[in-house]
Amino acid sequence: MDIGKNIAEIKQSLPDEVKLVAVSKNKLPEIIMQAYNAGHKIFGENKAQELIQKYEKLPKDIEWHFIGHLQTNKAKYLAPFVSMIHGIDSFKILKTVNKEAKKNDRIIPCLLQFHIAQESTKFGLSEEEAHEILDSEEYKKMKNISIVGVMGMATFTEDEMQVRNEFRFLKKIFDKLKKEYFPRKKGFREISMGMSDDYAIAVEEGSTIVRIGSKIFGAR
Repeated sequence: MDIGKNIAEIKQSLPDEVKLVAVSKNKLPEIIMQAYNAGHKIFGENKAQELIQKYEKLPKDIEWHFIGHLQTNKAKYLAPFVSMIHGIDSFKILKTVNKEAKKNDRIIPCLLQFHIAQESTKFGLSEEEAHEILDSEEYKKMKNISIVGVMGMATFTEDEMQVRNEFRFLKKIFDKLKKEYFPRKKGFREISMGMSDDYAIAVEEGSTIVRIGSKIFGAR
């Protein structure tokens, strides 16, 4: 398994403006170091405990993205160092991240996660819930989070058209939010969608961040 070669091939296939997050969940630090030594420094984890342990062991110039469902009681452990939180799927977690970021004198970039798949097991906001958050006075007073875009996961299916339509739907949500809430915010530009099996479709539909694990590190 040539991890460096896999990363190089994926990066070559991506437009320059699309960021690759190497999903390193369940991978040992020495495996992650193979990617790091090949020049890749952006990694994604979906379990807070595992991320904290890796953060302590690995080089400090790594950009860590939290891509899973974040429990409120774990936010305080990530707040000192996390580069971006992809999965803001409730107002409660956004409030918690803001509070913990403030304690660390940081502004944490966050993505609103939307439920775009047909599988009920996936987390995510509805459009109505997102509007409720963004219209609220409480949100407007938050100084320690910065909403920089949206995130979503397509249905795990062989049906490419369904996947494409779900990604299109997320892009539409992004465009609406941009127009209504962030028209002058240059930083609101991220659409995190696409994983090992469907990232090519995601990029065609406007993704700016792809989250790829098995195509880099091999299947679990």
